[in-house]
Amino acid sequence: MEELETQLTEVNWSSVSEKINDKGFAVIPRVLSDGQCEEIIGDYNKEDLYRKTVVMERYRFGLGEYKYFNYPLPAIIQTLRETIYLQLVPTANLWMKVLKIDKIFPETLSELLADCHKNNQMKPTPLILKYGKGGFNTLHQDLYGEEYFPLQAVLFLNKTEEDYSGGEFVLTQQIPRAQSKAIVLKPKKGDMLILTTNFRPIKGTKGYYRVNMKHGVSEVNSGERHTLGVIFHDARS
Repeated sequence: MEELETQLTEVNWSSVSEKINDKGFAVIPRVLSDGQCEEIIGDYNKEDLYRKTVVMERYRFGLGEYKYFNYPLPAIIQTLRETIYLQLVPTANLWMKVLKIDKIFPETLSELLADCHKNNQMKPTPLILKYGKGGFNTLHQDLYGEEYFPLQAVLFLNKTEEDYSGGEFVLTQQIPRAQSKAIVLKPKKGDMLILTTNFRPIKGTKGYYRVNMKHGVSEVNSGERHTLGVIFHDARS
């Protein structure tokens, strides 16, 4: 995993932070190789890797399935989670500062998880999602308790227009006293999307204000679509 860690640290994170602050998201190309994507998908049926499987239609979350990984996380996911967190902490703390929220996130993932565990949030949240034809994910936010981190990552494991069609990633920004804004993204295989967990700051004429954001997946028209979600805080269940 040293090669992946090195590759992640060599990303221009200053540019990524600028994009996140400006838009609420950023796409980083080719974080995972084709082989790494295929390895993650290939492990989908290894049930000992997972703590929980959710069939989305049972809960009206959409149509598809996702599985939460168990501890210890696979090495590639642990490396992603630890390394990316280090790079995102400055942005997260800047957001807390400009929004005047009394919260400072710790420098390391292990410290964040310790805070989660004090709040009885002890279940790992990284997950793999699988959609077939007709599959979709309703707009939502990934909050699992009072302790949270305001940014998360999604890694795309299939080739668009080859392995599947449709299935665009959708973000909505709920602008106060106005209609919501929709953003539609089609990252490529191996790309990583950094996005907000639930809100982001926007600068107005009287300072910064908070806007809520949600994300989901449009209907898959054909094929099979997999993504890896890397959420940094742990969950209660």
